[in-house]
Amino acid sequence: MKKETIIQLLPYKAPFLFVDELTYISENRSEGYYTFKNDEYFYLGHFKDNPLTPGVILTEVMAQIGVVCLGIYLLKKFLSEIERPQIALSNSEVDFFLPVKPKERVKVVSEKIYFRFNKLKCKVQLFNEKNELVCKGTISGMLKVMNNET
Repeated sequence: MKKETIIQLLPYKAPFLFVDELTYISENRSEGYYTFKNDEYFYLGHFKDNPLTPGVILTEVMAQIGVVCLGIYLLKKFLSEIERPQIALSNSEVDFFLPVKPKERVKVVSEKIYFRFNKLKCKVQLFNEKNELVCKGTISGMLKVMNNET
């Protein structure tokens, strides 16, 4: 499955799509990038006169690239043109170390811990453009293939 196809199969759209590019994907790992735009909706109030990316959004970027994209790749043998994966976050534990400002490009690196009984658990890290660790943790999601006709 091509990286571009995985991005097209994501169940998100703007302004809640946080995957610009997948640079690597395999049975055990995914890597990708997202660049925060200056006019992202959440910067309007977080924080007044000092916009910072909320931790929940950083967690979402990590989940989309690190769990959802990897989950779609792992489900590839079950997907047809009329089916789309549904992935629900089931658990996250993330530690934050550095802020992310508008216009910053971040890289997510994810390693599969396990995938069984349709639950995917990954160790996920997010780095800034200086390759500094911004946040890291474990994120889990439940995967299901849904028929678009139902």
